[in-house]
Amino acid sequence: QVQLVESGGGLVQAGGSLRLSCTASGTIFSINAMGWYRQAPGKQRELVAAITVSGGTNYVDSVKGRFTISRDNAKNTVYLQMNSLKPEDTAVYYCNAVQGRSIATMRLSPVWSWGQGTQVTVSS
Repeated sequence: QVQLVESGGGLVQAGGSLRLSCTASGTIFSINAMGWYRQAPGKQRELVAAITVSGGTNYVDSVKGRFTISRDNAKNTVYLQMNSLKPEDTAVYYCNAVQGRSIATMRLSPVWSWGQGTQVTVSS
């Protein structure tokens, strides 16, 4: 059974930075595209960043130029570097493997059960 453990969230002022980490166990991590999702209160969970097996990346427009997704297959870990944070980035952040035709569309579906997520709160 795959387990996902997210960490690195916290409270930060607008304009600040955070680096999230997500470690997967119980799977061959390196063969999966990975994504970072977020869910704000009262809203649906949305995919904000994705990375392919070979390292290709894509982002939703709201985070482009501010967030960077990366992966370390040797550590079974995917990262999300978040800079220039805004109050609207406040959410619980989750990672998951993703599947779909192409990350170019960001129309990707989660593969595994969800982890506990990590809370990111950005104050104005």
